[in-house]
Amino acid sequence: MNRLTFKQQIGNTASVVWDIIVIGGGATGLGVAMDAAQRGFRTLLLEQSDFAKGTSSRSTKLVHGGVRYLAQGDVGLVKEALHERGLLLANAPHLAHDQEFIIPYYKWWQGPFYGIGLKLYDLLSGRLSLGPSRIIGREAVITALPAIRTEKLKGGIVYHDGQFDDARLAINIAQTAAEKGAVLLNYFKVNGLQKNGEGRINGISATDLETGEEYQLQAKAVINATGVFADEVLQMDEPGARPTIRPSQGVHLVLDAAFLDSSSALMIPKTADGRVLFALPWHGKVLVGTTDTPLNEHSLEPQALETEINFILQTAAGYLRKAPTRADVLSVYAGLRPLAAPQKDADSTKEISRSHKIIVAHSGLITITGGKWTTFRKMAEDTVDMAISSAGLAAIPCGTETLHIHGYTTAHAAPVPLDVYGSDAAQLETLINTRPDLKDALHPALPYIKAQVVWAVQQEMARTVDDVLSRRLRALLLDAHAAIEMAPGVAAIMAAELGKDKVWEQEQVTAFGGIAAHYLLPAS
Repeated sequence: MNRLTFKQQIGNTASVVWDIIVIGGGATGLGVAMDAAQRGFRTLLLEQSDFAKGTSSRSTKLVHGGVRYLAQGDVGLVKEALHERGLLLANAPHLAHDQEFIIPYYKWWQGPFYGIGLKLYDLLSGRLSLGPSRIIGREAVITALPAIRTEKLKGGIVYHDGQFDDARLAINIAQTAAEKGAVLLNYFKVNGLQKNGEGRINGISATDLETGEEYQLQAKAVINATGVFADEVLQMDEPGARPTIRPSQGVHLVLDAAFLDSSSALMIPKTADGRVLFALPWHGKVLVGTTDTPLNEHSLEPQALETEINFILQTAAGYLRKAPTRADVLSVYAGLRPLAAPQKDADSTKEISRSHKIIVAHSGLITITGGKWTTFRKMAEDTVDMAISSAGLAAIPCGTETLHIHGYTTAHAAPVPLDVYGSDAAQLETLINTRPDLKDALHPALPYIKAQVVWAVQQEMARTVDDVLSRRLRALLLDAHAAIEMAPGVAAIMAAELGKDKVWEQEQVTAFGGIAAHYLLPAS
C-alpha cells in the first residue's frame, strides 16, 4: 500500500465514477472494501484518521461466538459468530488462533450448569468447532492456572474460542483489498455528500488532511461504515435524523504475564454486576477486561472511567492469587462499541442489539451499524449485497468465505516479533539482511525492532508515530511507559523514510505523548 500512488489513482475529475465509496476504515469499512473489490467493483475507502484508529484496535482480542449472548438466548447471533470465527481462523492463521479458556467454579452446581451451556456452544459451532468443552477437577485447574485463587475452588470448565491481533488484522484486510484493486486512503476526511436533482447521493466531498487538498468524488453507491461516528454522516444526509448508535465503552487493563502465569485464559462468566470478565495472555502480557458502560458521547481517544478501572481490579482480585494494584497496570485502554440503538431509550447495553443492522436512506446512503469484529466478513457481505440491490450494481456473488487474508501462511511462524507478519516475515528478514542496523531493538522492555518501523512506513501506510506504536506495533497497549520512551527513536526512523525534518519529529513525539498519557494509570 502506498498513499501517494493511491492519491494519484483517485484523481479529481468528473469522469471518474466509483462503484462504491466506503466511508470509514475500521473493521467494518475495511471488510466492505475487501468484499467489494473481490467482486470486481471499483472501490474507494476513505478514513478520517488511521485505519482501525478507533474501536477496531481496542477490542478484547477475541474471535468468538459470545458465551454471554448464548446465556441471553441470542442463539442466532452466536451461531453466526461461531461460523465466522471458524472462517477467520482458516483465512488468517498467522493472526487468529485457537485459545483455551477455563471457567473456574466455586459452587458444585456451577460445573454442570456452565458445562451444559458450553456443550450447546460446541454444538452451534458445527464442523468449524475448535474442540469440545469439558469439565476438569480442582487440581487440573490449579495446574493449568497456577495463579488462580484456590480457596473453595471446586473445578473448572475448559472450552475453546479464537484470539487475534485486531489492528494487525485490519492492516492485512486493507492490504487484501488493495491487492484486489481497491484504493484506500487514511487521513482523508469526508465532509459532505453530493446529490443529484432527485435527491439521490451520487458522490462525496473530502479533504486530504495532510495537504488540505479538496476532492469531489462520484460514486454509484456510498456506504457509511464509520462505527460510533455513523450518526455524523447521517446528519450530512438528513440534518436532525434520529440517532442510530448508542456507544458502549469497554476498558481493558494490561498486566505483566506473571499475574496469570498461563497459556490458558481465565473467563469469569458472571461478575458482581452480571458482566463477563476475561484475563487472557496476549503478546507476552495479560489483558483483563472488559467493562460495558453506556455512553452518550464518543471520541477518537476515549478514556477509562475510574469506576471501570476499580471494577476490573476488584473483580480480578477475587480470582487471582496475587491481587493486581494500580501500580501493576502497564497500560489501560478504552474502546467504544458502536451498538445499534434501540427504538426506545435503554439504560443497559444488554438491551441494545449486538447484531448488525443495515439502513438504506431515501437518498440511497447505506449505513451499516452494530456487529462486532468476529462477524466483520458477514457484515461486509450483507452490506455489499445491499449496495448491489440499492444502486443497481452487477449481481456478482460474494467470494470472501474462502479468501485468504494478506499474510496467510501455514508455515511455522517466524520468531517474535516477526510472527505477526505471516508470509511477509521473509521480506522483513530480507530487509534486515540488507540493512543489519534495523535488527536493533527499539526498547528493552518490548521485542520490537527498527525494521518494523521502516516496514510500517514503506508497506503499511503508517503516517504518524501513533500509527506505528499503537497499531502497526502494539507497544502503546502493552506498555505505555515503554512506548513513550520509544517515540523519539521511532520518529527519527520515520522522518528518514518520509523525508521529514526535525520539527516534524518533535511535533510527532509531542503529539504521541499527549495520546499516550491517557494509557497511563495514575497512582491514585
